[in-house]
Amino acid sequence: MVNQNNTNGMPVVQNVEDFDKKSGGLFERLIFSHRVLVILCCLAATLVLGFFASRIEVNASFERMIPVNNPYIQNYLDHKTELPGLGNSIRVVVENKNGDIYDPEYLEVLRQVNDTLYLIPGVDRSWMRSLWMPIVRWREVTEDGISGGAVMPANYDGSESSIQALRRNISRAAISGSLVANDGQSSMIVAPLQDTNPQTGEPLHYGDFSDQLEQKIRAYESDSIGIHIVGFSKLVGDLIDGLKVVMLFFAISVVIASIFVYLYTHCLRSTLLLVGIAVTGVIWLLGLMQILGYELDPYSILVPFLIFAIGLSHGTQKMNGILQDIGRGTHKYVAARYTFRRLFLTGLTALLTNIVGFAVLAIIDIPVIRDLALTTSIGVAVLIFTKLILIPVALSYIGVSKKAAQIAIDKDQAGQANKNWLGRVWQRLDYFTERKWALMAISASVLVTAISTVLMMDLQIGDLDPGAPELRPNSRYNQDNAYITSHYGLSSDQFAVIMKTGVDGCRFYRPLQTMDQLAWKLRQTEGVQTTSSLADTVRVVSSGMAEGSAKWLTISRDQAITNASVDAAMISSPGITNQNCSVTPLVAYLADHKAETLNRVMGVVEDFAEQYNTAPDAERPVEFLLAAGNAGIEAATNIEVEKGIITMYFAVYGATALLCLLTFRSIRATIVALIPLIMTTIICKALMVVLGIGLKVATLPVIAVGVGVGVDYALYLLSVQVAVQERGESLAVAYRRSLDFTGRVVALIGLTMAAGVITWAWSPIKFQADMGILLTFMFLWNMLGALILIPALSHFLLNPKQSSDGQGDSSDEANVSLSSGQVRHAAPSSDKREEVASF
Repeated sequence: MVNQNNTNGMPVVQNVEDFDKKSGGLFERLIFSHRVLVILCCLAATLVLGFFASRIEVNASFERMIPVNNPYIQNYLDHKTELPGLGNSIRVVVENKNGDIYDPEYLEVLRQVNDTLYLIPGVDRSWMRSLWMPIVRWREVTEDGISGGAVMPANYDGSESSIQALRRNISRAAISGSLVANDGQSSMIVAPLQDTNPQTGEPLHYGDFSDQLEQKIRAYESDSIGIHIVGFSKLVGDLIDGLKVVMLFFAISVVIASIFVYLYTHCLRSTLLLVGIAVTGVIWLLGLMQILGYELDPYSILVPFLIFAIGLSHGTQKMNGILQDIGRGTHKYVAARYTFRRLFLTGLTALLTNIVGFAVLAIIDIPVIRDLALTTSIGVAVLIFTKLILIPVALSYIGVSKKAAQIAIDKDQAGQANKNWLGRVWQRLDYFTERKWALMAISASVLVTAISTVLMMDLQIGDLDPGAPELRPNSRYNQDNAYITSHYGLSSDQFAVIMKTGVDGCRFYRPLQTMDQLAWKLRQTEGVQTTSSLADTVRVVSSGMAEGSAKWLTISRDQAITNASVDAAMISSPGITNQNCSVTPLVAYLADHKAETLNRVMGVVEDFAEQYNTAPDAERPVEFLLAAGNAGIEAATNIEVEKGIITMYFAVYGATALLCLLTFRSIRATIVALIPLIMTTIICKALMVVLGIGLKVATLPVIAVGVGVGVDYALYLLSVQVAVQERGESLAVAYRRSLDFTGRVVALIGLTMAAGVITWAWSPIKFQADMGILLTFMFLWNMLGALILIPALSHFLLNPKQSSDGQGDSSDEANVSLSSGQVRHAAPSSDKREEVASF
């Protein structure tokens, strides 16, 4: 039976036999003519990809976190093997809670910790430094010249005499504040790490390495012994441990989404179908990532939730259309085809916009960001199959309950919507199509954006807090870092400048004197605790060879004296320069790694290098190259983020604008869609300033996410509004139809995703909590921006010339023919005419 009196514009077909299955586009007919095959293919893909998804690993790579193509990082990588300890290393501090380090029992525990750490795969044993390692040496000026040896006496046996010898050696080695705490109650073990596990030949797995530190090193902790561990590998390990809790939050997000969808649909089976297929999209993504050789890392954990949220958004739009059609009496198969016909192109455009929007993140020259861009794009591409195709096909079989369909129709009636204050507010959203309300909304938005623009000028690149901002201040890692910072004179934030010369070039007076001059400038820079370099050591050794005379505490112009001093320095301080004396690090120990500190130090070095670097073909070339050390690498990363963020903005908004332009074929409609997104970005950056969040690798993807999700709202609302306006309806009527058909789902998804990610605010991973807060804001603001600003902006940009028939406000009456520059489609196809007629 067919009933033409359908308020939705399409005939109500109660029996499948009465439906013309040859109607619709070719792709629609192909999909629905092979529904069983589609479902079987998706089921097979889910089983296969689910198997691979179960094998995906969670890990992180030190080099994937840094911009490997940055010239400063290239300098570090080119000389990495000659700069031991100035990249990825672990620091273990063993504390004597009941005394000092000159306790035989403490020293025995320290030896055991040292030996245990030495045997953990991944430790670069040749450059490991501690009181028990022979590489740590002392030197002393005597009447016979300079003598020296290992700090730990060769005949140490725990006796009082050997303890006193150790005490003397520590004093002569001048390692208090570096390897020995200022208060003498603890000592440090510094272990550089290799990139690969020597036992397996595979990349070092930081999660496993961190677990071994906890199981083997932290096991020595007791009432009398304290263990403190810091370093990139330990930080990543703690983040990976925190991901287990994050997975719980992901599960909570799924439950919250399920509840919200059920409260909207009042249909259990369709809710389970939507959520199940949304989870299926995540399974497909994880399986494809494993097949392509990708790993999940703490910084890309956003991706699975994002794919789930976007998939649920599109799925709910499909469900909304089917609910309304079935509620009017249409058969579930026909309703599924109607919904596919109406929303496939809009959904496809939205997903393609998402793909392009996320893909442009690859502009940021940091491997982990590029991986995130690619994996997110793959995940969104997966949704084309799971959401746009599988959901309508599955719903054509299971449909929805009659009760749910009837409730959907009731909601579509204005009288039903006015029962409470929320319903009354919803009914009055189309007021923003009127000039007075449109001006108020736009004026308020301009004011908020102007204030936010001023605030966002203070947004800084990089970390704004000491320690590891990725973790909570009260986390074990940050407590360990705080202990080390307060008890040791030299922090773990090392900014290394590489002095590059010809072979044996570091032996000459001019390079050493220039290095000493740079060291002096750095020590005068705010945020620098002290410096360490070959020049400093040569001064001390030169004085030592002259019976400790202060007059010789300098760099001698006598080449023989300088050669002897450099030789002695290389013996007493391995790693102070490379074997052929051509690569020599100058290490500045920083008070912290905040963005402003790194910028100050980098500015001093860049200015100095510009002034004193010589040409490579000079007689005695000398170059000061940035940068090594964990602080130097972070400074280079900040540069790449700052350089790439502007390019990313242009790319994201440019790609989004282009796809909107192709969708609407109207510059004005594109502007209407983009303005709320741009506002959201500005306000989000202001919020980051207020919350004390810096722009860095962990927070950078949030901007792209906000644009990617926000444009979905605009596309769904504007697509209906534009189509109804093309029928000749007024802007007010067109916007009301878009609210009734897709607006409710826009609101639902905005609230659902916000409710899901706000739970992240309680995550033990602080950057995850920060992302949760920012995403909650962006989801809600994008939703409000779409619901309020789209009609307000449409009043001025998409409202055709008014007729004067006296019905209501002139701004609400539309001329059928839209003027040039406004939304207009030339010669729409039959599919397009059906789509227009359906609203």
